[in-house]
Amino acid sequence: MFSRKIDGITLEVMKNAFYTIAEEMGVTLIRTALSTNIKDRMDCSTAIYTKNGDLVAQAEHVPLHLGLMPSVVHEVLKLFPPDLLKEGDAILINDPYISGSHLPDIFMISPIFLHGKLVGLAANIAHHVDVGGLSPGSMSVKATEIFHEGLRIPAVRIQREGVLDQEMIRLLEKNVRTGKEVLGDIYAQLAANKVAETRLIDLIEKHSVDFVFDCMEEIMNYSDRRMRAAITKVPNGSYQFKDILEGDGITEDELEIQALVKVAEDTIEVDFTGSAKQTQGPVNSTHGVTNACVYYALKAILDSEVPPNAGTYRSIKIHAPKGTIVNPNFPAPVSNANSNTSQRITDTIFGALVQVLPERSMAACSGTMNGFAIGGFDPEKESYFSYVETYGGGQGGLLDLDGMDGVHTNMTNTLNTPVEVMEQTFPFFVNKYGLIDGSGGAGKFRGGLGMERELTLLGDDFTITLMSDRQKHQPWGLFNGKGGQTSSCTLVTPEGEKMALSSKVTMKADKGSKIRLATAGGGGYGSPFERDPQFVLKDVVLGHIDFQQAKEDYGVVLEEEGIAVHEAETSRVRLAQYS
Repeated sequence: MFSRKIDGITLEVMKNAFYTIAEEMGVTLIRTALSTNIKDRMDCSTAIYTKNGDLVAQAEHVPLHLGLMPSVVHEVLKLFPPDLLKEGDAILINDPYISGSHLPDIFMISPIFLHGKLVGLAANIAHHVDVGGLSPGSMSVKATEIFHEGLRIPAVRIQREGVLDQEMIRLLEKNVRTGKEVLGDIYAQLAANKVAETRLIDLIEKHSVDFVFDCMEEIMNYSDRRMRAAITKVPNGSYQFKDILEGDGITEDELEIQALVKVAEDTIEVDFTGSAKQTQGPVNSTHGVTNACVYYALKAILDSEVPPNAGTYRSIKIHAPKGTIVNPNFPAPVSNANSNTSQRITDTIFGALVQVLPERSMAACSGTMNGFAIGGFDPEKESYFSYVETYGGGQGGLLDLDGMDGVHTNMTNTLNTPVEVMEQTFPFFVNKYGLIDGSGGAGKFRGGLGMERELTLLGDDFTITLMSDRQKHQPWGLFNGKGGQTSSCTLVTPEGEKMALSSKVTMKADKGSKIRLATAGGGGYGSPFERDPQFVLKDVVLGHIDFQQAKEDYGVVLEEEGIAVHEAETSRVRLAQYS
């Protein structure tokens, strides 16, 4: 219910105050973390909550986390009711069947007290570079149950009334390959939540407890109203789409994901009935991850600027049948769903709504986070290492804009690891890193280009894990746009033998081996023959497409002195000159 004490201007000021706290938490976590995956790639998210566990404000870091964090705190409060929490407590959890994500994503939740009373909660999530399991990085595609994927933390206090639990610290350190990095990142997570505590208390002392509580509630109500208003602009009806995931790591059987989006007045239901049964391999998406995909896709296409909080998702219902790839039964493995299944779930929702919201839609993006992990023993440092990264690809073309090149899309939003950092931190040499010309799908607005990176391994007996997709099925185009180029991965042995790797593989590689990962391009939007010849010519000049692609895909031939000429059925008409 709307509080009469809060006018629109005051609400906007308080909304920004809450989001500033969440953003400062994120800056603290990133600047104090030890692993490259957080301090360089920013694979983390931060948020503040009401004392009852409702999400108030979340820094917009990783979209996958946007949908996970509204539910995880509620689940933890079932195990740690508010009346059992003490000032200075901090709780860790990474159990996918409670927190929703995969095991490397560890949540840190801290109660915030003022004058002995609980006034809020701070939480963050950070992707740790190793939590044990079958392979470095803790995301082996050979895992067939959750126990293969690493250490499962079922909500435990890492800090009690301000004192670190050294027994828990030792337990964590001895069950992961990279104990120094994991503990360093745990301490960074504690620091981030401490910032939230300080800033929220400052805000309450500046105003009052009741006023801040009223603002929290009204911000959630505001987001609810905005989402419902956006939904009412979509015609009532049911819209369906299906897409394919290329195997689960154990087999290469194609796995279908189906989404039925039902719009009724100011509510939306997404029903995944008909999706594949849960798999033996680790591409099963927990209910939490599936929810996150739905929340992200609907927010992005309906009202991308609505503040993300618990109110944003009140109007959304999700039906994910148990025992399927979108809601597996314990103890199914889940580690690779974040990289691949989440992206395919998102694709199905976008594909369904293309039918009714074509002007807001985009062609398929690269369709995978291209997860890549390498680990082993570094003889120079006499310690284990674990390199984890997700690689960008092409964004799909849009109504009036080309897709971006070599970027993370949809459920991921991390940065890349700089070449200099990689070579200083890990026993690799980076031979090549750049965009793949010609990989974007042709269209009136073309898909973004995929990217490639080639590494040389400088040590023996390293384990590599690739968690990718879209090797067989192109990212689809829209409205006669063409699909983007598929992904690939090639291993070159020290003897020079080339091996094409499947999209999901965990294997050993010897010193001197080279690995080239090429990510998929985005699909094109609209007929390529409607593309402005100036844009075609510019793409040729920049090397993004060649002369043959210009002619065959776009019907544009290039003549002397940089003149673009459109090749029509009956005549050739000079249209533009690139300057």
